[in-house]
Amino acid sequence: MTKNENLQFLKLGGSLITDKHQPRMPRREVIARLAEEVAAARENDPGLRLVLGHGSGSFGHVPAERYGTRAGVRTSRQWRGFAEVWRDASALNRIVVEALHAAGVPALTFPPSGAATTRRGKVTTWNTLPLLAALERGLLPVVYGDVVFDEEWGGTILSTENVFAYLAQELHPQRVLLAGIDEGVWADYPACERLLPKIAPADFSQIRRGIEGSAATDVTGGMASKVEEMLALVGDVPGLEVCIFSGGKPANVQRVLGGECLGTRIGL
Repeated sequence: MTKNENLQFLKLGGSLITDKHQPRMPRREVIARLAEEVAAARENDPGLRLVLGHGSGSFGHVPAERYGTRAGVRTSRQWRGFAEVWRDASALNRIVVEALHAAGVPALTFPPSGAATTRRGKVTTWNTLPLLAALERGLLPVVYGDVVFDEEWGGTILSTENVFAYLAQELHPQRVLLAGIDEGVWADYPACERLLPKIAPADFSQIRRGIEGSAATDVTGGMASKVEEMLALVGDVPGLEVCIFSGGKPANVQRVLGGECLGTRIGL
């Protein structure tokens, strides 16, 4: 496969696929619908190359907050927490992958915990050759927010956005698509009355306070952090388009995979 040839990254946000106010509570009907939409998009466009990621929602974020895993792992209690975050994140991943297979999508998981290492939260090593091989053979690689071993902090967490940011610089996708429960990025969170149709790097300092963060437990930063990471990414990957949109409305994921950009577009 030629890099950047009809390649898209799609994230299914933790707030979309779980009830973030109840620990370990998947939204199974939503996950099944989203899997069907991914299957339909692949069927409609056989040339579509897709890497799918998902958040951890009420699975990984709850123990991650309890043990402070994102900030580093050093004590025996923190290492037990590290393993607990891994268990919960991988449990949700299994639910997502099973739904994809039920929809006829040949999904295969590439967990960061088994492939990547970091230094102070930044990826230093990641063998992406198996993931590329899966893409070349028409399979759907699945990644997710996960624990990783860190050279200075012992361990930490890579969010799905962190994972996408690294992989995007390696694989050069045309688009990164972030599906959550909100219609896009609100200029006035939590009132949510003014949707931002586009955000450019020059805009961010003026709108950051209005964007705010997350209404539920999210150890990886919430919406403001996501927007900041995506703005940095469009600066690093020429021609990249990022869309932040609602996956809660049926058919939105299929439409966006088909080329539309709903919600908020982030770009230069």
